[in-house]
Amino acid sequence: MQVLFGVIYHFIGGFASGSFYIPYKKVRDWSWESYWIVGGLFSWLLAPFIAAYLTVPNFMDIIRNTDSTTLFWTYVLGVLWGIGGLTFGLTMRYLGMSLGMAIVLGFCSAFGALIPPIYRDLFTDSTTGTFSSMLASTGGQIVLLGVAVCLAGIYICGKAGVMKENELSDAEKKESVKEFDFWKGLIVATISGVLSACFNFGIEAGKVMAEAALVNGSNPLFQNNVIFVPLLWGGLTTNFIWCMILNTRNRTFGDYTNAKAPLKTNYMFSAIAGTTWFLQFFFYGMGESKLGNGASSWILHMACIIIVSNVWGIYFKEWKGVNAKTYRTIILGIVTVILSVFIVGIGNYW
Repeated sequence: MQVLFGVIYHFIGGFASGSFYIPYKKVRDWSWESYWIVGGLFSWLLAPFIAAYLTVPNFMDIIRNTDSTTLFWTYVLGVLWGIGGLTFGLTMRYLGMSLGMAIVLGFCSAFGALIPPIYRDLFTDSTTGTFSSMLASTGGQIVLLGVAVCLAGIYICGKAGVMKENELSDAEKKESVKEFDFWKGLIVATISGVLSACFNFGIEAGKVMAEAALVNGSNPLFQNNVIFVPLLWGGLTTNFIWCMILNTRNRTFGDYTNAKAPLKTNYMFSAIAGTTWFLQFFFYGMGESKLGNGASSWILHMACIIIVSNVWGIYFKEWKGVNAKTYRTIILGIVTVILSVFIVGIGNYW
C-alpha cells in the first residue's frame, strides 16, 4: 500500500510540474523574464515557506539549528539547480512543452536517480539505498531496468523532435512554438537536465533537517518541506539575478507597472503557475517519504512529468503538421516512458 500511495503522490507531483507552464501562456504584453521571476517568487519563496509553516512545527528553528556546512551545501545545490531551472524556462521557449521536457528530464532522470546511490556507496557508510545494494537485489535490478527503459523512451521522444525539425518549415514549426529552434533548444536543454538533477542532491544534503522535523513531531509525509526552504532560496538567487539582468538589458522593468498590459491577470496567472510549480515538489516529498529518496522516487517523478507534458504538447497541437511516422514516434516515446513507470513500481514493490 505504501508503494501505491508513493506512485499516486508522484503522479500528482508530475501532473503539477507537467502543467505549470500553461498559465504563463495566458500572460500578455510581458517579457519572459518578467513573468518568470514573478511566478518564481511564488515557486521558490512564498509557497515553500507557507507549506513548511503549515506542516513542520518550528521549521525555522530547525533551519537555524542546522550546522552551517549542511545549510551551505543545500543552498549551493539549490543555486546549481536554479541554473537548471532557468535554462528549463528557455527550453520551453525554444522546443515547446513535449519535446523540451522530454530532453531535459532525460538527463535529469539519469543523473538524479543514480548519483545519490553512487554517492552513498563512495562517501558514506550506509548499506541501504546504495548502488551496489541495488545491483545485488532483484528489486534494485528491476528499478535500474526501469531507468534504462525510461531513457530509451526519452531517446525516442528526442528522435521525434529531430524528425519534426527536418520535415516542417520554419513557419510551420513556429505556428505552435513561436520561438522554435531545435539546436539552440538542445544546448539549453542539456544544461538544464544535468543541473536540474541537483535538486535531488540537495534533498540528500539536507536530510538531517527532515530527521529533525520528525523528532519535532512532523508528519513523515511532510518531512522534506523544511529542506525545500533553504534549497529553493538557492534557486531563487540564480533566477532573480538573471531576470534582473535581462530586465536591465532589455529595458523591461516597466512590465511590472505597464498600464497597457492586463496587470491583474498577468500577476494572477504568474502566481498560479509559480504555485503549481512548487506543488510538484510538495507531492514529490510525500512520495519520497513512502518510497525513499532513491532511483525509484526520482525516475517515477520524472516519468510522470514527461507523460503529462507530452499529453499537453499534443493537446496544444505542438505536433501539428508532422507526418504519421513522426506522430507515431512521439506516441511510442510516451508509451515507453509509461512502461518504465510500471517497471520501477514493480521493482520498488519487490
